Formats: sequence, C-alpha cells, structure tokens
Amino acid sequence: MARIIAVANQKGGVGKTTTAVNLAASLASMQRRVLLVDLDPQGNATMGCGVDKHRIEYSSCDVLLSEVPFAQCLRRVLAPAPGFDLLPANADLTAAEVGLMDTADRERRLERVLAGVSAAYDLVIIDCPPSLNMLTLNALVAAQGVLIPIQCEYYALEGLSALIDTIDQVRDSRNAGLQIEGILRTMHDPRNNLANQVSTQLVVHFSDQVYRTIIPRNVRLAEAPSHGQPVMLYDPASTGAVSYLALASEVLRRQGKRQLAA
Repeated sequence: MARIIAVANQKGGVGKTTTAVNLAASLASMQRRVLLVDLDPQGNATMGCGVDKHRIEYSSCDVLLSEVPFAQCLRRVLAPAPGFDLLPANADLTAAEVGLMDTADRERRLERVLAGVSAAYDLVIIDCPPSLNMLTLNALVAAQGVLIPIQCEYYALEGLSALIDTIDQVRDSRNAGLQIEGILRTMHDPRNNLANQVSTQLVVHFSDQVYRTIIPRNVRLAEAPSHGQPVMLYDPASTGAVSYLALASEVLRRQGKRQLAA
C-alpha cells in the first residue's frame, strides 16, 4: 500500500507546490511508483508538470464529486523517466469544495478514492491549498503523514504552530494515524542571520522531525515551473535539483525505518 503524504502549510509562498512537484519527480526518478494529486484550485502543480490546466477535460474536482472514474482523470507525466501519474486540478475545484459541503462524508471523499488505488503506487503526494478548507481537510484525513515546507522567517513559526494544532485536531477526531512526516526548510539563504537563527530554533524544538535536507534559494528552481518542468529535468545539475533528490532519499530512508519498526 502507498504511503500518502500531504504537503501542507496554511501560509502561502513557502514552496509547497514546488516541493510537491519536485519531490514526486525525484521519487519517480528513483523507480518509485508515484501519484501526484493536485488539490489546489490554482492548479500550479498541474502547470508545473507541463499540463495545461485550462485544457484538461477532467480533474480532481470530478473525482471528489464522484462524477468521473479516477483512471479517466489521470494524466501521465513522462519525465523524468519512468514518469509519474498526475491527478490534475484547475479552478473547478472551488465548485467541488462547495458541492462537498452538502454531502455526509464530505471530509472522506479523497480517502475513499485513494483507498481504491493506493496498491498501484509506492507513494502518493498531495499538494494542498494554502488554507484550511474542506479540500485540505480531505487531504489530512486521507494522508498518513504531513510534510510541512517552511521558510525560515519569524512569521513562519506562528503559522507552523497553527498547522500543528490543526494536525492534532484531525488526529483526535478523524484520522488517528496522522503524523508529521517532516518539516522542510525551504528558500533558505545561509547569508541571512535571521534565517539561520530560525533554522536552529526549528531543530531545537522539533529535533529529528526536521529534515536534514535544506532547500536553498535557487534561480533555476524558480524558473522551472514557467517551463512546465520539474527542476531535475529543467536543470539537473542545479542546487535545487540536487537538494530535492536528497530530500527524496531522506523520505525513503525514513519510510524504510518506519516499516522496520512496525
């Protein structure tokens, strides 16, 4: 069965979608069977994979509302080889959120969809919206772990505290197995003293929940989405690409340790 990881942060602009796309691509390059679920109405993960969100016939909206079979909505992202599956999204997801409000099992729609297909994958990565809404709640109920990208700045710590409270609430009420997969420091500039101080505070307070991998500020990483490519395809020698490969390795190592301890 697949390990389902929600990439979430209630604060926008922290590298959430960049992390979801590039982690999926990096895991796929390591011969893992990967599904990337775009659950953000902005559809940035979809565009970042080279799929035009304005031209997709079916999306994650159709899956959540049970209007179209899961397999009919999938798109195959062929690079990097051997590629990975994408459940794309666009602005229609806003309508899905409204539609779900009137259903009895509204927070478990994604969980039920993924339960039927998880055997086909090793990992499922969910790109969540940058807010706590019904779509994010669906992701947290469906996931086993939450990967939290965080920019090393003062206000980010406040947002992290709020997100952890949300994870605790979901664990207590809807998903007892939910845990923090890891905290990822993104857009890090080692020349910035505040960034270094916040980075140190994160390690002190959260210990081994913080990934050792740090994603740096990197021009090539920022350029890749405009070309519809993961950075490891756009510029595989860039520090951004190397960092996400390191993150993928760390994610897999942690998963291996978890399986041995089970």
